[in-house]
Order: sequence, then C-alpha cells, then structure tokens
Amino acid sequence: MAVFLGDQGSIDIKRDSLNEPLSSDLDPGDVNVDKRRFSFDFDPAALITGDQIDIATADGTDLVLVKDHVGDSWRGYIHVDDAGGIRGYKTFQDSLVGSLNDALELVKPTATQEIEVKTRGSLFRCLAQVQSFDITDNRETVDITSLGEEFRRVYANGLISGQGSANCFWSYRNALCDGYEQITEGVEFPNYLAQLILRTKLGSDFIGRFVLYSDLEQGTVWQEATCIVTNVSIAVEPTQAVRMSIQFVTTGEIRLHVGEPPAYLLTENASVLTTEDDIGIGLEQAD
Repeated sequence: MAVFLGDQGSIDIKRDSLNEPLSSDLDPGDVNVDKRRFSFDFDPAALITGDQIDIATADGTDLVLVKDHVGDSWRGYIHVDDAGGIRGYKTFQDSLVGSLNDALELVKPTATQEIEVKTRGSLFRCLAQVQSFDITDNRETVDITSLGEEFRRVYANGLISGQGSANCFWSYRNALCDGYEQITEGVEFPNYLAQLILRTKLGSDFIGRFVLYSDLEQGTVWQEATCIVTNVSIAVEPTQAVRMSIQFVTTGEIRLHVGEPPAYLLTENASVLTTEDDIGIGLEQAD
C-alpha cells in the first residue's frame, strides 16, 4: 500500500482579472520623469505591487507615458509605493523589488489624457513559505419534494461549495519556493494575500491551485477553484517566526485534477501556442 506524505503539497495562485476598467485622467503633473513614477486619480489601494495591468486611452489616441512606446495602450507590471506612486516594469520579479534603475523610463504628457486601467490574470505562481493548508468541499442538500420534475433535475445535486485555510511563514521579500521556479513565473509572497483582503474596488478573490501530491513520474493531483479571502491573521511571538494564517471560501466550480498542470493555452490560431503572457510559441517548438 502506497502512503503519500504531505511534503509534496503546495499552493499556486493566480491574480484575478478586473472585469470593468478603472477610469482616470492622466495629467502632466501626475508623471515624474526623473523618479520614473506616475499616479492615478482613483484610490491607489485598487492596485497592488506585482499586478499586471493594461493602460489604454479612452479615445484610442496614442498613450504618452512610457518612453519609446507607440500605440494606444501599454501592458506591464507595476510597483505601488506607500504614497500611491506607481512605477512600471517589464517583469514580475522586477516589479516586486521596485528599484529606480529597473523601472521603465517615462515621458511627460503634453496634455491631459483620459485613460482606462484594467488588471490582467497572469501565470500561476507558487505561494512561498507555506507551512500547511487544508481545503474542504461541501455539498448542500436541498429539499426538492415539493418541486416539479423539471426543477428536481436542476436541484437534485445540491450546491457544491468549499472553504479552507493556509498557514505560512510571513514574508514580503526573498521568498523561497523550492522546485517550482521552472514551472511558474516567479514566486508569490504570502504578504500578497494580506493585502488582497483590504482591496475594495477589485475584491479579494484569487484563483488557487492546491496541489495535494506532485511527482514527475506519477503525475500531480490538485484542486482548482476561485477563492475569496475572508480572514487573515498574523501572529507575532518572541523568539518565534512571524506566521500568517489565511481563511478563504471558494466560489464557482471546484475541480479535482490528476495529471500535469497546464502551462500553456491554445489560441484561436491553431498553429501557435501562447503562454498567459502572450509569448507565442510555434507548435513545432511545443514538444
């Protein structure tokens, strides 16, 4: 009889996309070229460091913001400082550090531009420093004795929902996620979930992939669902590592998968595979 140990488990999370864009005026005074920093009119708490966003002009004219960029929209990763200032970066890893040297150079607009900002779902990233987690699936039964035959078929299975928790060593820098750097783009800090619950405009949801067991030869078993963070607590004790506990509930469909987590998505163009960051790969290269 095979016995599986919990040290093969892990959590991968993906930042959820914003359905409706946030609107703002981008004034020349909102752009600081020397500090490579800009800001928006809406609440800066709507965006979090590491978010991948699209900035587009509302009228379709060229966006004047990032140096040498041509077109009506720009896509990249951002770092948000404590004052609500934003810097743009090419990669997720650079945005987490937020250094001035790696930030994209900016140009000052000559006039006010009406722009729209939308977040994008990016790749699954391993949540670092996870100590343990649990996830529970529930089926709520419904009394259907008084319903007609048509409604019975709809409600007979009941409502499936879930909830769970995760315990992590709290970290916001230099997080480790052994063995997962090759299949995920960077590492997600537990600190992100603590920030996520405080978001008001975009909500506190994320897409979670809860890996129960992972083996290169025997395959991977994981559950996947959209989750809403409901509670975050941070424990600080003398001589002890700072720990964070997260509680969440699932929304929508919950699936139990066996195999290998998909790393690529097939586009409408049947000859090209593309990663979730729109990096095209020819089919002959996808072995």
